[in-house]
Amino acid sequence: MPEVMTYAAALRTAMRLLLTQDERVFLAGEDIGVYGGAFGVTEGLVGEFGEERVRDTPISEEAIVGLAVGAAITGLRPIVEMQFSDFVVNAMDPLVNQAAKLHFMYGGNVTVPMVVRAPGGGGTGAAAQHSQSLEAWFAHVPGLKVVLPATPQDVHDLLLAAYLDPTPVVFLEHKLLYKTEGPVELRARAEDTPARIGEAKVLREGRDLTIAAYSIMTVRALEAAESLAGAGIEAEVIDLRTVQPLDIDTVRASVKKTGRLLVTHEAPQPVGVGAEVVAGVCESDALDYLLAPVSRVCGQPVPMPYARELERAVIPQVEDVETAAKELVNA
Repeated sequence: MPEVMTYAAALRTAMRLLLTQDERVFLAGEDIGVYGGAFGVTEGLVGEFGEERVRDTPISEEAIVGLAVGAAITGLRPIVEMQFSDFVVNAMDPLVNQAAKLHFMYGGNVTVPMVVRAPGGGGTGAAAQHSQSLEAWFAHVPGLKVVLPATPQDVHDLLLAAYLDPTPVVFLEHKLLYKTEGPVELRARAEDTPARIGEAKVLREGRDLTIAAYSIMTVRALEAAESLAGAGIEAEVIDLRTVQPLDIDTVRASVKKTGRLLVTHEAPQPVGVGAEVVAGVCESDALDYLLAPVSRVCGQPVPMPYARELERAVIPQVEDVETAAKELVNA
C-alpha cells in the first residue's frame, strides 16, 4: 500500500534505498551530514550510513562536482547536492566540459553515472541569487539529462531512474515542493521503478486544451484545471517530468485531441523549455490540428525580486494559467 509522505521524505527514502542496495553509492555536499542539508533532505542518513557514505564537503561547488566526475568514471555512483541550484554556476566546467562530454570524447569507453541534485525556483523570498530556474541551461548541453519531478511519487521513482542511468543527470527539485505531501508506493529495488527519464505523463484527461508543464507548475496547472472544469472547460494536463530528453510525442498526441496548447514554466520565457515544446508541436503534423495560436505562461525575464509582491508578480500563478487557458479556448 502507498504511504503518504512529503516530497523531501520520498526523496530521502529513495536515497536510503540506493545506499542500502549498492555500496558504490555515496552522497556528497555542503552540510548534508549532521545538519541534513540546506532543506533537510538528507536528515538522519549520516547516522545510518556513516561519514564515508554521506560526505560533508568544503564550500566549493567546483570541487563537489569534480569529485563526482572522478568517482563516477572510476566505478562509483555519486549523488551530490548543491545547496541551491544557482550555485551550480561555480561548477559549470566539471559539469558541462567534463561530465557531459567524457563518454563521447573517449569513444564510449567511459560512462559518467552521477546525479547532481539541486533545489531551484522562487517563492521563498530568497532573492535573485537563490531563486533561479536554470533548467534550460543544462538542457542545452548535449550529454546531460535534466529531470524536474513534481510529485512525491515521481521524485522517488525518478531518482531511482537517474541512478540507473549511465549518463550524468541534473536533478532539479523545486524548493516549495519539499513539504508537499502525496501517496508514495515504495520500491524494493531501484530496478523496480516504473519511471523512465524522457517519458511525460498525462495527469488529467481533457478535451478543450492541453496544458504542458513541469515541476511546481504542474501542480499549479492541475489546480487551474480544477477551476476551469467549474467553468465548463476540460483541460488535459501533461507533466513533462524531464526536459532533456523531452517527450514531445505525448504533447503532440494530446494537441491532436484538444486542438489547443498552453505551455507553462516558472523559468523566464525567452529561450525557455516552453519554446522547445512549441517548436516540437509546430514542426509536426500536430500543427494542422491547432485551432488557435499556442500560448505560453512563463516567468518574467527579470532577476528574481526579494519583495514578496514583486516575486509573486514575476512567477506564474494558478490564476495566470487559468486566465490564459480561458483566453485560448475562447480565441
